[in-house]
Amino acid sequence: MRVPSPRAASRPGRDDPDATADRSEAPGPTVRGPGTRPTAATSRVRRAPGAPTAPATDPVTGSTRAVTTYTVGRFSGPVRPAVVSTTSRERFAERARARRNLARRQVVGGAAGVVGVGALGWLLLLSPVLALDVTQLEVTGAGTVVAVDQVVAVVHERAGTPLPRLDTVGLRDRVLEVPGVREARVVRQWPRGLAVQLVSREPVAAVPEEAPATGLVLLDEQGVQVGRADAAPAGLPVVDVPVGDERTLSAVLHVLEQLPPDLLGQVASVAAASQDTVTMQLRDGGPRIDWGSAEQTPLKLAVLAALRAAPEAAGASVFDVSAPQMPITK
Repeated sequence: MRVPSPRAASRPGRDDPDATADRSEAPGPTVRGPGTRPTAATSRVRRAPGAPTAPATDPVTGSTRAVTTYTVGRFSGPVRPAVVSTTSRERFAERARARRNLARRQVVGGAAGVVGVGALGWLLLLSPVLALDVTQLEVTGAGTVVAVDQVVAVVHERAGTPLPRLDTVGLRDRVLEVPGVREARVVRQWPRGLAVQLVSREPVAAVPEEAPATGLVLLDEQGVQVGRADAAPAGLPVVDVPVGDERTLSAVLHVLEQLPPDLLGQVASVAAASQDTVTMQLRDGGPRIDWGSAEQTPLKLAVLAALRAAPEAAGASVFDVSAPQMPITK
């Protein structure tokens, strides 16, 4: 008598006819070989959700094992949509039409761009729409020295030039050549105007001309000649300094530049033998002011104002503030 081995007993279907019969009757998955094609009707085995695991007894060995219940379903994957086929000639014609349309749009777009750029360039650089009109010129800051008609004449040379092409830097340099102009700024005023803003060289002193001339040279605070006159203009002091002494003249002009307008208007003349001996004579027989050098001007102004306001100094003919810490009145 042959006793089956435990391995043989644990493999149902090979020696157990009952197990073979049960397996042949149970539905199972369809086995596909390498040469088969999957179809939508191909079955697959899957475990049913929530399927219980029931115990089963092996009739040979008498051991108990768990058996899982499976269900067999059919494959239901996505269905590929139907494709409408066209002939190769139709597809070629359609692509050719698309290429022609694209090329046509590119040509039209490029031509429109070129025309637009050309029109814009003509409008900005060549057309009279933005051309400079000298009747719309505005000149400010001319003061009492600068001749406005000379500034207008300089700008008139650029009349008719479109504002985008106008060289404002070069025009500013030409305006600076006008006598009496210290600074200048040229600003476009669209569409056809122009603004010229000036800083004029206002005279602060009249200096006698060298012999044999008998007139006066008008100087600004920087010692630049801004004009000439036969007699001193009203409110402008006459400066008497050694001929050719630039340092003394510069010291006198520096003092006059720092004086307040009310005091400067009272000064009739200024004399200086050196840069440390500046003396001012007030108008209408007023007192003489010994100023000294151009240093400590704010302190000297305060001391002078206090002396002239003091009752004790009433009627004084000389105010010496050259040493502001020890002023003297006479």
